Amino acid sequence: MDVKNKLYKNTGIHVITALFTVEQGVTKVLLIKRKNEPFLGDWVLTGGALYNTEDLEDGAIRELKEKTGIENVEIKQFKVFGKVNRSPMMRMVAVGFIGIIDSKRVHLLRETRNTSNADWFPINKIPPLGYDHNEILEEAIKELRVQIVKSNILKSLFPDGVTLPELQKTYEAILNKKFDRRNFRKKMLSLDLIEDTNLTDRFEGNKPAKLYRFKKQIENKEIF
Repeated sequence: MDVKNKLYKNTGIHVITALFTVEQGVTKVLLIKRKNEPFLGDWVLTGGALYNTEDLEDGAIRELKEKTGIENVEIKQFKVFGKVNRSPMMRMVAVGFIGIIDSKRVHLLRETRNTSNADWFPINKIPPLGYDHNEILEEAIKELRVQIVKSNILKSLFPDGVTLPELQKTYEAILNKKFDRRNFRKKMLSLDLIEDTNLTDRFEGNKPAKLYRFKKQIENKEIF
């Protein structure tokens, strides 16, 4: 590599995170509104430019904290987006990450130095996003659907337990498909992923239902 070659200059890296949550069975993603150009006033996924002194994941976590106040979240790299003109300022390659958190357990900053708002949006009600973030989000949703049927990624969403109706609605919302109630219940109990807490809770105003929690030690397995 010839570091003096002008074709290597003016290239940077964006670290972009699609951070999901589930509220009452509705899958949502965190968006922030830009306060600066380019794309002033547009909603985008959380992210920004990587410092040349930090690793990719460290940069993504830093951007989350700076622009939303959220920290201590697990994220996973899933895809790279490298169209030449994806940023109007200079050549920027985007590295995408996904994560899931319990939105009730975080304090979301609504405004920061670089953002004028932040909010959770249902994934089926996403506005036009700045940059190529609609494309990145579309790919992130695909990756989320892969992860929830092959891993225990939903465990962090329900630290205090979950009813089977809420869990079913969560899977249905993310996978965009319906499950038979009895078959879903039988499947979840047979996989040895969850255990009875001997407590009950209400979901969407219905009668109290058993409250389950994910087991501390479970194997990643094909769920559906």
